[in-house]
Amino acid sequence: MIVVCGEALIDMIQNGDGTQRAAPGGGPFNTARALARLGAPTAFLGRLSTDKFGRELSDLLVADGASLQLASVGPEPTTIALADVDTEGLAEYQFLVKGTSAPNLTTEMVPVQLGHEVNAIHLGTLGLVLEPMASTLVELVRREREGRLVMLDPNIRVGLADDTEYRDRLKTLIAESTIVKASDTDLAWLYPKRSYASAAEQILGEGVRLVVVTLGADGAFSAYRDLRLHVQAPPVEVVDTIGAGDAFGAGLLAWLHDHSLIEPSPSLTEGDLRSALSYACLAASLTCARAGADPPWKREMGGEGPG
Repeated sequence: MIVVCGEALIDMIQNGDGTQRAAPGGGPFNTARALARLGAPTAFLGRLSTDKFGRELSDLLVADGASLQLASVGPEPTTIALADVDTEGLAEYQFLVKGTSAPNLTTEMVPVQLGHEVNAIHLGTLGLVLEPMASTLVELVRREREGRLVMLDPNIRVGLADDTEYRDRLKTLIAESTIVKASDTDLAWLYPKRSYASAAEQILGEGVRLVVVTLGADGAFSAYRDLRLHVQAPPVEVVDTIGAGDAFGAGLLAWLHDHSLIEPSPSLTEGDLRSALSYACLAASLTCARAGADPPWKREMGGEGPG
């Protein structure tokens, strides 16, 4: 089972006519949904609200096939993100977090020990920014990473925490991860004045087994051992990019799951890596073709999917 750790929230998306619509979101929430839709056994570990939005988020996770056995629930109102989508479908966010559900994940709310069936941990986005959630998840990874695959998706969100502290936390977690999946923009913030390829080399040098860099419409780049691969994204008419990076990460993990490669040190051929990246790019492209974070189901992945 893959445990996805972090926030679930509501995106308030600006419509073209000046109105807003509420859409479920949060990087880890989107990732858990996408993994479950792609057929990977998935559990969400985060804090959910008992309010109307919180019940909606819970119901969607369950409907897609994700387990809530590791989630906690409380009376805090659901965390809100204000999403501003530009004419090219790219989204920028502001967050309303004080006193809300997602940040309020404390060590007392997570299991004392993860079960033996858990073979992968995924974390990122606000889960590495907002306290006490960030410290809770860092401690969880340090305690539970032995013998498991750890995938980190920084999905950088600036302005919510001290930059130096945030950068240090991310670099500490990078060194404890099996896979780091990041956008070229993420890496430009983490490693200023370095190209994304140079940053990937540095991350490999930290002991990470696989580094994957998403490049938007230009696909993805990966660094694994001596392999350096670039895979193109399928062309698609973009509605918006909300949840696309999350679907990409889920697609990568789902492909590894389907090929029995969820391991602390997965052994990949060049063909494996190319197929995994192509599968992930397809998942992201299908998400871009529809509004909001609406990841594809396995049946929609066509001939790209395994089995």
